[in-house]
Amino acid sequence: MKVVAATGPGGPEVLQPAERPLPKFEPGDVLIKVAAAGVNGPDLWQRKGLYPPPAGATDLLGLEISGEVVARGDEVTRWKVGDRLCALTNGGGYAQYCAVDARHCLSIPGGVSLQDAGGLPETFFTVWSNIFMGAGLSAGETLLVHGGAGGIGTTAIQLGKAFGAKVIATDSPEGRCAICRDLGADRVIDFRREDFVEVVRNEGGANVILDIVGGPNIERNFKAASHDARIVQLAFPQGSKVEINLMPVMLKRLTYTGSTLRTRSPAFKAKIAEELEAKVWPHVSSGRIRTVTGKTFPLAEAAKAHALMESSQHTGKILLEVGER
Repeated sequence: MKVVAATGPGGPEVLQPAERPLPKFEPGDVLIKVAAAGVNGPDLWQRKGLYPPPAGATDLLGLEISGEVVARGDEVTRWKVGDRLCALTNGGGYAQYCAVDARHCLSIPGGVSLQDAGGLPETFFTVWSNIFMGAGLSAGETLLVHGGAGGIGTTAIQLGKAFGAKVIATDSPEGRCAICRDLGADRVIDFRREDFVEVVRNEGGANVILDIVGGPNIERNFKAASHDARIVQLAFPQGSKVEINLMPVMLKRLTYTGSTLRTRSPAFKAKIAEELEAKVWPHVSSGRIRTVTGKTFPLAEAAKAHALMESSQHTGKILLEVGER
């Protein structure tokens, strides 16, 4: 089968088309003919050699896909050959075929194309598990989302609004801020023109903060947080090593946590999948939550997709088109 594989750690140019055997699948897996694969931050980190795959996982990138079931293991009862679905993978999405734990597969919500569905699992699994299952965001609370126009951000804004939260988003320039407003953010902060700490404090403080920036944002998040707030760190492109004053953490009783999804247990990921289909997919089918596909590239041009994502000029999800729509 055709794949894109990294020839070694490095820049986007190390991603090259290659040929690999069809993946083997376990009794609890389905084999999917891939239609589209999402491009995500962990793919970039793995390509650079900063985020090695877990033991036993393929070295191929790609943590989410959509496509059609072409075979299934003996223990799989829900899915059958010919079913179209989307899935969270443990790697291997940058390929024509991918083996996936059947419990991590989801039906495609009504009104969502097979291609766009390739960008659903990673961000929805991540935001739902961290902001709702972990941080316990509830209706009436204030959610601060940094990087609102990106893949994680567009998902977080919409989920927050769908479940009754007040959402404040940061981004820049104005074109990206406009996307946040269009998705329903109650207040959008152009961080190059306004101090998000001052704005959020004037809004009463944030109960939950989702940060994909790191660096100087870390301590400033403490200042923007309300008492008993929960702060979730998902990435830190502006730095993971900072000197901080912990006094606000004590005085405000803050909870500060980091998260990675790939190394969580299969059972935990299955639980997320169940909750997404039961609680979130109805909002997607109704159109209240929209897919936000920013750019699509052919599989062989995965290097261009990575370069765009690293430029911070992208909005929404970046997809690789692998098979037929």
